[in-house]
Amino acid sequence: MEWKLLDQAGYVTTSWSGGTTTQLAIAPEGAVYGDRDFLWRISSATVELDHSDFTPLPDYHRFLAVLEGEIRLKIDGQEPFLLAPGRVVEFDGGVPVESWGRCVDFNLMVRKGKGQGAVSLLSGTRPQEGSWTPAPGDAAIYCLSGAVRLPEQGLEAKAGELLLCRDCRGEEVELICEAGAAMLVSVREA
Repeated sequence: MEWKLLDQAGYVTTSWSGGTTTQLAIAPEGAVYGDRDFLWRISSATVELDHSDFTPLPDYHRFLAVLEGEIRLKIDGQEPFLLAPGRVVEFDGGVPVESWGRCVDFNLMVRKGKGQGAVSLLSGTRPQEGSWTPAPGDAAIYCLSGAVRLPEQGLEAKAGELLLCRDCRGEEVELICEAGAAMLVSVREA
């Protein structure tokens, strides 16, 4: 199981009508978001419009969290709700989604029928040591603040950096979160 550190130098940032999107990682390597031929994609977007409609992605299941700010979301005609930092929502990428408010968000998109994903938040005001066992497949740890260390691998991610493991074997990973926060992501093929 080999982990590697990704940072701003390896990210791809593009503009959209309501702000910018930064692709942190995509699988398989070399896949292109616009071709919609990817298994999964991790990104972070800056929403600069007071109201926006999400791009329909009918072939994907989505996980969304707010990193800064807050937005109201209306998913598939349901009652709008507040999405603020600390909560992850998942939904079908093909349903209509509207948002109100400005934020920086975190996204995981997983191709339906080809993969399954999970996103959770690890945060605290004090250093935390523990373990995490991602599902067999690919795994990522995105550092939101502070630092996250994988002592057995000798790696450390600071805010805005991503630790990525392709083809994990479902093995336990020791991690230390230094008084900050991180998004834990796992994706396995269906």
